Amino acid sequence: MDVSQYLEIFIDETSEHIQALSDNIMALEKEPHDMDTVNEIFRAAHSLKGMAGTMGFKRMQHLTHTMEDVFQEVRSDKVQVNSAMIDILFKCLDAIEGYLDNVKNTSNEGTDDNEALVKSLEDYLNAAENGGAAPEEKPAAAPAPAEESAVSADAAESQEAAYLSIELADEEKDAIRASLNAGQKVYGITAYIDKECLLKAARAFLVFKAVEEFGQIIVFHPSSQDIEDEHFEFDFSFFLATAETDFDKIANAAKAVTEIVDVLGGEVDEAFLSSGKADEPESAEETAPAVAEPASQAAPAAAETKASGATNAPATKNKPVAGRTVRVDIEKLDSLMNQVSELIIAKNSLVSLSNSTDGKGLTQQEATEQIEYLERITTTLHESVMKVRMVPIESTVNKFPRMIRDLSRKLDKKMELIMTGEDTELDRTVVDQIGDPLQHLLRNSADHGLESAEVRRERGKPETGTIRLDAYQEGNNVVIEVSDDGNGIDTEAVKAKAIERGVVTADQAETMSQKEIIDMLFMPSFSMAKQITDISGRGVGLDVVKSNIEALGGDVEVKSKLGEGSKFTVRLPLTLAIIQALMVEVRDEKYAIALASIETIENISVTDIKYVEAKEVINLRGVVIPIIRLDQILECTPEKEDDDNLTVVIVRKGDKLVGLVVDSLGGQQEIVIKSLGKYISYNKIISGATVLGDGGIALILDVNVLM
Repeated sequence: MDVSQYLEIFIDETSEHIQALSDNIMALEKEPHDMDTVNEIFRAAHSLKGMAGTMGFKRMQHLTHTMEDVFQEVRSDKVQVNSAMIDILFKCLDAIEGYLDNVKNTSNEGTDDNEALVKSLEDYLNAAENGGAAPEEKPAAAPAPAEESAVSADAAESQEAAYLSIELADEEKDAIRASLNAGQKVYGITAYIDKECLLKAARAFLVFKAVEEFGQIIVFHPSSQDIEDEHFEFDFSFFLATAETDFDKIANAAKAVTEIVDVLGGEVDEAFLSSGKADEPESAEETAPAVAEPASQAAPAAAETKASGATNAPATKNKPVAGRTVRVDIEKLDSLMNQVSELIIAKNSLVSLSNSTDGKGLTQQEATEQIEYLERITTTLHESVMKVRMVPIESTVNKFPRMIRDLSRKLDKKMELIMTGEDTELDRTVVDQIGDPLQHLLRNSADHGLESAEVRRERGKPETGTIRLDAYQEGNNVVIEVSDDGNGIDTEAVKAKAIERGVVTADQAETMSQKEIIDMLFMPSFSMAKQITDISGRGVGLDVVKSNIEALGGDVEVKSKLGEGSKFTVRLPLTLAIIQALMVEVRDEKYAIALASIETIENISVTDIKYVEAKEVINLRGVVIPIIRLDQILECTPEKEDDDNLTVVIVRKGDKLVGLVVDSLGGQQEIVIKSLGKYISYNKIISGATVLGDGGIALILDVNVLM
C-alpha cells in the first residue's frame, strides 16, 4: 500500500494536532488540574501517534506514544503536572515540528530519535510505577480502551492461530513448496488487530511492510485486495518465506505496528501442506520497549531505499510537499458548482443562438445580452473562487502565544499577548507568507519594546507588559496591527546610531523628521540591540519585514511615542491572484496599476510643476507631492515635445503620496496576475503581467517600489 498519496493530508492534519497540543499545553500550564484539557492533550497525542504509525514514521510515533503514556498517568492521578513537565512537553512539540519539517521537505521524518526527550518522559512513567502505579501498559495497545485491548490479546493467545485452519489453494501450496525447496524457511503468521482500530487496512499493510524486511510474503489470507478494501474482521494471516531463523524478530517487528495486539505464528513444512498441521504456534514474548526496539530495527526503512520497495514515497523524496492543500467549507463548493452550472448554460445559449441564425451571425442585441450574462456569471464565479481561496489568518497567528510564552521566560520579562480578528480572511498564498514578518514584529516588541519589570514599576506601569495583534478588513485590504505598551522608539538613540554608523551626517540628522528617523530602522543590517543574542542584534529583522510585506503587495508603517509604546501597521491585499486595475499607456505600451493603490487622477499643467532639491513636485490642494515620469523609469524613448498638460495618477503607500505621469488612461479592468518568473527580475517595478481581452500583454507596475 503506497501511503505517499496521503502525505499532504498527513501534513495538514499533523499541523492542526500540533497547534491543538500547543494551545492545550499552554492552558494546562495555567490550570494544571483541568482534566478536560488533559483529555484533549491525550486525544491529540493519540491521533498523532496513529497518523505517524500509519505513514510509517516510527520515530515520530515513538515520541508521541511516550507523550500519550505520560498523559495516561496524568489522567489516572499518578503523575502531577508541573512546570518542568510543561517545558519537556514543549520541547517534544518542537521535536515533532522538526519531524514534520523533514517530511515537508523530503517526505521522510529524518534520523533524530530524540532519545533525551523520550528518556525525560519515561522518567515520569518510572516515577509513577515506583509509586505503586498499575502494571506497565503494552505500548502497542490503544490507550483509551486499554482493558479491551488486553482482553483481545488474551483471546488471541488462548485460541488456535487462524493460519492453521486456512484451506490453501493448489497454487498457494506450490508457492510454499518452491520456497521450501529453495532452502528458505516459511512461517505461517496471524496478526490480531485491536477491536477499536479505525484503520484496519492501514495497520495490515504496515505489518506487511515490517515483515518484508525479513523476506517475501507468498500467500495472503484474505487476499491483499480484500485487506485493502477492509473486507476482513480483526485478524489476518499470511505466509512469509525468509532466511531468518529467529521467529521472534519477525513477530516483534510486526507487533511494533500501532494497534496490533498480538502476533502468532510458526514454521510450516511439507507435513503441514499434506495434513494441514504445523508446529505449535509461537507468541512473541512481549518486552517492555515493544515500540522502541522494533522501531530501531524498522526505522532505517524510512531513510534507506530497500529492494522490496518498502519506503515512503521514493519518487517524491527530497521534494517539498507543503502548502498545496486548503480545506473548503462545503457551502462554498456548492456555490462554486452553481456558478459553473450557470457558465455551462451560457455556453449552451450561445451555441443555440449561433445555430439558429442560419449563418447570419448574432444580432447586436443578442450579442450584447449574452456578453452581459457572461459578465455577471464570471464576476460571481470570480467571487466564489476567491472565497474558496480565502482562509482565516488564525492558522498563522495561533503559534504566537507559545512564542511569546517562550520569550517571556528567555528574556525574564512578564508579558502577555492579546489577539483579535483571528477569523479575518486572506488569500491562502498571502497567509502562508505573512507568518515570518509578523513573528519578527512580535519578537521586536518583546525584546526592544517592553521594559523590564523594574523599569515598568518605576514608570507606574503594570509589571506584565502587553503586546497586541489586531487584524481587520479595510476595503480591499487586510490590516494587521502589532502594538505594545513598552518604551517606544527613542528617536534620539536611533539618530545617534545612524550618525555613528555613517548612515547620515550630524547636520543631516538635525533636519530629519521623526518619521524619517524611524524609517531608518527598516534599513538592511540596522539594529539597535546592544548585544547579539539568538533573539536580536544581528541586523536581520525589520528590513526583512519590509521586503517580505512589499513582496506581497503590502506596506508597513510605524507610529511610536517614547515611554508609551509603538504600533506597527501592516496593510496587505486580500488576494494576489485577481485584482481590479487601472490600465494606462506609456509610449503606446499598456501597463496596469492596482486600483487599491490609487488615490486620485489629476490633469496637471506643466507650469504647476515646481522643483525641490532638483526633484519635480506638485502642490495638490496644499499637499506637496513628488512626481515620477514613468517613461524615464521604464527607459522609454523620450517624446520630442512635452504636452502643456500632464495626466498624473496619484498613488498612495501608507501615508506617502507620489504622482505617476502617464501618456493616457485606458479605463478600469479586472485582471488576472501572471508571474513572469525570472524573465524581468532585474526590474523590480514590474511585478507581473496580464493577458488582455485582445490577446495583448500588459505589464503590472508595483508602485510600492517607487516610494
